[in-house]
Amino acid sequence: MENIKNLWISGYRSYELGIFQDDDPKKKIIEDYLSQILQNYCDQGLEWILTGGQLGIEQYAIEIAGQSIFKDYNLQTAVMLPFNNMSKNWSEKNQQRLAKTLTKATYYNSVSQNDYVHPSQFTNWQNFMLQHTDACLLVYDVEYPGKSQFEYRAIQKYQQHHDYGLQIIDMYDLQDFVDSQTDV
Repeated sequence: MENIKNLWISGYRSYELGIFQDDDPKKKIIEDYLSQILQNYCDQGLEWILTGGQLGIEQYAIEIAGQSIFKDYNLQTAVMLPFNNMSKNWSEKNQQRLAKTLTKATYYNSVSQNDYVHPSQFTNWQNFMLQHTDACLLVYDVEYPGKSQFEYRAIQKYQQHHDYGLQIIDMYDLQDFVDSQTDV
């Protein structure tokens, strides 16, 4: 965790986690665990978190970074969307969630200034995230691939030629966190 100034946070979408309501207890557990880990990064000098704005872990990260504890660290947040109008085909409720997330971010923009036209926009977005961060915190489990497998593969490929950190939070980590909370 040393010398990480810019951290990419990504992972499962909310529907992949079976989270469909903001008051779902699973969401609270994930947020509490991410908050704890993010605090450790901040203690080591983290300045920025970057994320893509997807429903789930990416939006949770922006919510967490807005907590009062992180104000003391002066933690900055950037939402870098893969392309313009990313949420165009989302439900109105989910579009509103993204709009709310963007208002909480220190900075937001789109890597591609076009609307979606080709899958290469996701690859370009991944490359942007890798080139502008020192490491990734990925909520991902190889036993349950989901959409995060694409970020995981891009990171693995990038690591072959670059010094790039990766911290994975898998289902076992989350269960250990839950168990440690109930032991108290």
